[in-house]
Amino acid sequence: MQLADFQYQLPEELIATHPAARRDDSRLLVLARRTGAISHHRFRDLPALLRPGDCLVLNDSRVIPARLRARRAGGGAAELLLLRSLGDGTWEALARPARKLKPGARLDLPGGGEARVLRDGPDGTRVVALHVEGDVEDYLERAGEAPLPPYIVQQRKARGEAPAAGEDTERYQTVYARAQGSVAAPTAGLHFTEELLAELGAKGVEIQRVTLHVGLGTFEPVREERIDRHVMHREEYAIGAEAAAAIAAARTDPERRVVAVGTTTVRTLEACWREHGAIVAGRGETGIFLKPGDEFGVVDALVTNFHLPGSTLLMLVAAFAGREQVLAAYGEAIRERYRFYSYGDAMLIE
Repeated sequence: MQLADFQYQLPEELIATHPAARRDDSRLLVLARRTGAISHHRFRDLPALLRPGDCLVLNDSRVIPARLRARRAGGGAAELLLLRSLGDGTWEALARPARKLKPGARLDLPGGGEARVLRDGPDGTRVVALHVEGDVEDYLERAGEAPLPPYIVQQRKARGEAPAAGEDTERYQTVYARAQGSVAAPTAGLHFTEELLAELGAKGVEIQRVTLHVGLGTFEPVREERIDRHVMHREEYAIGAEAAAAIAAARTDPERRVVAVGTTTVRTLEACWREHGAIVAGRGETGIFLKPGDEFGVVDALVTNFHLPGSTLLMLVAAFAGREQVLAAYGEAIRERYRFYSYGDAMLIE
C-alpha cells in the first residue's frame, strides 16, 4: 500500500491544543468493525459500552519531563529532547538546532548544570552527557518540561495560546502512569479518571497493565511511498506475570474480549504473541509495524485517539478495522467536529 492511501484533510481548528476540562468529558466515537456502524458518546459512557468479563489492558508507562530548553555556550537558544538513558549520565537525544550542536558542543542547562554533545547517534540523534547536581531524574522533575508533540507547540504559537499553570505536567500523563520511561504519552489513556476505572471494575471489567516505553518512533514520519519499506524504531516493553495470565485467560474464553487501550498496548500484546505464540510474562523490545493485511492474535477491541495523516498509528488502526471503514469514521468525526490528536477525542472500535 502507498503512503497516499492514509492521507486525509483535517481543518486546523480541529487540532486539539489543550485537553478537555475533565478527562472523561471528551467525546467517544464507537465504530463496529463488522458492520461499519457508527454511534456517538462521551468517554464517561465507556462502562455502558464494555461488557462484564472484558479484559481492559492499559499501558502504564510514565512520561518523563524530557524537554530541556538550554543555551548554547556561544550564545543562542537550544533544546534537547532526551529519548533514552544510556547509563553513566549519557542520553540519546534529539538536539536543536542540530546543525550547530555537533560533537564537542556545550550547553548551559536550565536550573544549573551543563550538557556536552559527545557524538552522533542513530537516525540524526546525538549522544549527550548531562552534568547536573544530584540525580538526573530529580533534576528533570525540577527543570524539564513535558515533551509535547511539535504540532501542539506550533499550533499554540500560531493561535497565541498558552497552557494553564501546570496543565501539561498533569494532563499529558495518565492517572495510572507508574513505570518511568516514555518521551510521549500513550494518549488513549489520557481520558481515564480514577472514578471511571473504579466504575469499570465494579461492572466486572478486569483491568490489567502492561508497559511499553514510547520512544523516537512516535515522532518519526513515514518517508517511504511504499509503506512496507518503513522501518519502526524499537521500543522496550514488559508484561508482568499476573497480567500475562489474565490476558491469556481472556483471550482463550470466547465470551470475553481483550480490549486494548492505545496503539502502544496493541503493539505490546501483538509483539509478544508473534514472538512466543502466547502472552507470557517478561521483557523485550519490539519494532513491530502493524499495517493492513496483518492479522491480530490477541486484541478484540481498541480504544484509541484520532491520529495524524500518514502515521504508523493510523496504519495500525486501519489494519485493525479496515482502511476504508476507518477513513469513513474519520470523515464522520470531522463532520461532527470532533477534536483530533493527542489532546483530542477518542474512538472505541468493537
